[in-house]
Amino acid sequence: MKRISRHVAYLAFASLVALTAANDFTDAANFRNEQSAERPAGEPIMAIVSLRDQQITVYDAKGWIMRAPVSSGQKGRETPAGIFSVLQKEAEHYSNMYDDAYMPHMQRLTWTGIALHGGPLPGYPASHGCIRMPYDFAERLFETTALGMRVIVAPGNAAPVAIDHPALFQPKAGPSAAAASAAFAEADEAGRKAGQARLLAIATSRESALATVSVRKVEIQKLNAEAQLAAIERVIGSGASLEAKEQAENDKVKVTARLGELEAQLSSAKAELQPKIDAVVAAREAAVTAENARVVAAEAARKAARDLAPVSVFISRNAERLYVRQGFQPIVEIPVTIQNADRRIGTHIFTAVERTDAGNDLRWNVVSLVGSTGDEPNTPKGRNGDVGAMADPSSAKAALDRIAIPQDTRDRIEEMVSPRSSLIISDEALSSETGKDTDFVVVMSDEPQGGLKHRRPYPQTGARYYRPDASYWRSPIAGQYSTWSPRF
Repeated sequence: MKRISRHVAYLAFASLVALTAANDFTDAANFRNEQSAERPAGEPIMAIVSLRDQQITVYDAKGWIMRAPVSSGQKGRETPAGIFSVLQKEAEHYSNMYDDAYMPHMQRLTWTGIALHGGPLPGYPASHGCIRMPYDFAERLFETTALGMRVIVAPGNAAPVAIDHPALFQPKAGPSAAAASAAFAEADEAGRKAGQARLLAIATSRESALATVSVRKVEIQKLNAEAQLAAIERVIGSGASLEAKEQAENDKVKVTARLGELEAQLSSAKAELQPKIDAVVAAREAAVTAENARVVAAEAARKAARDLAPVSVFISRNAERLYVRQGFQPIVEIPVTIQNADRRIGTHIFTAVERTDAGNDLRWNVVSLVGSTGDEPNTPKGRNGDVGAMADPSSAKAALDRIAIPQDTRDRIEEMVSPRSSLIISDEALSSETGKDTDFVVVMSDEPQGGLKHRRPYPQTGARYYRPDASYWRSPIAGQYSTWSPRF
């Protein structure tokens, strides 16, 4: 009840803020309105937040599909510019750091509490580091995104531009979708068999228990009859009257006959019980075997899902190292050669958006980031804020020209690469936010990071990157089955 009342209060406050903002910003530019592309939208592959423009734009493989105004971190608690991905989704989220603040349709970007979520938009940066979006937009975005979707927070304007370069990875023979489908099917079948074996073990245990009760009942009746017979024998051997002894003799005949009946019943009940006990033993062994097979098949399916997950490659000029992650898990870390390593290379995010019509090759685009005082990499803007066709990816190509990846590493990457895979080249080192169950997090060191500095790390739970078509691999959302809650 407390949360419902707070929810209503927040909505009322949001409505008041929206009305005030509408009066104060009626002459705002058109691109600050919510917009959707005039074409069918595909699955989102990235979202770009412009801190300067206070706007988020979401892209599928064909281009932008939806955009809306945002409110990022206020001065001193600025949203950090850099490269992130969605780590956790929670439709109903309340902050345990900011007075139980309502943060609907939350999509976590760092385990220390930077996130996308619905919230009031006053028309300027006003959050404590998160990225607030219009409530209805946040809900629509939440419904379409998957864990692992790339989120780029740019100081100024940035947008993806098509790029072609021989250094960009192209697929070689690797894990096949058919093999993965077979592993998924085997896991489903093993799960079904394990469930059936478990139910059979329960049923046989129940039958054995009922049969055991029947045996115990007859045994108790037999013990009572034996006790009664012993009492009768004592009367017969005592100095009782002749009449009492005659009655005892008659009772002895009846009790002896009853004991004979009970002996036969007990023998029959035990004979019926033993097969049921044997069935319980066999059913339990079969259930253990089936459960072990289910665990093995489930792990094989998880590995198959990981093998089909997009691969992320990060090359840091700062560290002169190359890192590879797949399904939020580290795969490779090696030194890498960068020509003129003492000279800046920029920050570039290359994304394999889809396969080409001609064959198995991948079509790539690139987003280049510069600081808030630098030249914008992707200009000019066209109508409705979309990037003009003349945007120049020359700096990104120059960055690729300076990288020399060992051939064996390139071969391994190209066995894993698939649509939605990415290559990040940056002057920056990996952020400390990169850790267990994250993709690469890269923060621009020359931009304000107040939204991160006010947070401290908390242990994260097992988020998983999942494929939407693999239902059993849909991850437990991080935190859902945990006793702790990340604070923000």
